[in-house]
Amino acid sequence: MRASRLTIRLALCAVAATLALGAAGCGDDDESTGAGTAGGGDTTARPAEGIRVGLVSDVGKFNDRSFNQSALEGLQRAERELGAQGRPIESRSAGDYIPNLTTLARQRYGLTIGVGFLMADGINTVATRFPQQRFAIVDYSQAALKGKPQNVRGLTFATNENSYLIGYMAAKMAQRKGGRQVISAVGGQKLPTVDIFIAGYQAGAKAANPDVQVLIDYSQDFVAQDKCKEIALNQIQRGSQVVFQVAGGCGLGALDAADERGVWGVGVDRDQSSLGDHILTSAVKRIDVAVFDSIRDASGDQWTAGDETYDLENGGVEVGTTSDQVPQEIRAEVEGLRERIIAGEIEVPATLS
Repeated sequence: MRASRLTIRLALCAVAATLALGAAGCGDDDESTGAGTAGGGDTTARPAEGIRVGLVSDVGKFNDRSFNQSALEGLQRAERELGAQGRPIESRSAGDYIPNLTTLARQRYGLTIGVGFLMADGINTVATRFPQQRFAIVDYSQAALKGKPQNVRGLTFATNENSYLIGYMAAKMAQRKGGRQVISAVGGQKLPTVDIFIAGYQAGAKAANPDVQVLIDYSQDFVAQDKCKEIALNQIQRGSQVVFQVAGGCGLGALDAADERGVWGVGVDRDQSSLGDHILTSAVKRIDVAVFDSIRDASGDQWTAGDETYDLENGGVEVGTTSDQVPQEIRAEVEGLRERIIAGEIEVPATLS
């Protein structure tokens, strides 16, 4: 593993381990008793096919056109290709995380997946109580969970890498247009999994144009589109030529503001180019692939607990469909930077300074 990959993982683990999410605990459950506590990896036998898989969304729900939807698409692919029996459950509030996860664990699903950083305490609690069940969590390191349960796989993403390329592209497009050299990002909550995108975006922009100003604001929400739209409109008023949304469903409002004001928008998690010609590109995080991989491994003999990191090198993060208005010379520069990141020649920061 290259030093940059290790730096990314350690940065995520260190910040995640210190963040108090305040999830509620659960009462006693006699079904959680069994063959002692998990340790040294899970060796419980699983069916070769037709595994039952539970998928729990965060409060953004599966129609967020962002990371929850991407996770659902991974489950649906596993249903088609692996014969998995999927059960997606939407969470209406953070208080639903532990009950939803517990329901699936009690029913002895072969794999239960929690979608999102904010489900870390829930996964830690339920996985500890059901040591013979398998769990995975999107956007959180297993090593950073409080109890470090050995029946959990953490699915993490080096989204600073593709965001670096997008920040470079955004700054170059602003430079090409002229005028005030300002671009921006609208985050949801200030979490490591949000800031890793923005850190890469900012670093890439500064590499393209040291004089570019990168505005960064947070909606403190991943659902309410009006909040992100208001922030984006304010950023555009301050001169932003490119608005990068890192706020899930809320961020769709930021992209709508970009469309209204005739500036570029950048999508997140999924390829959001279908939203209109104003989309410059998207910082794609292949949550669908990570979810599918975990289901495939749990269906056979390849399951391991611990952490799996998805990055540019293994295709786990990507630059999405890019507007035809981006000149070939900028595309070529971005591709060259991509190769240098993979080669370890460029160390992309994973946290905001």
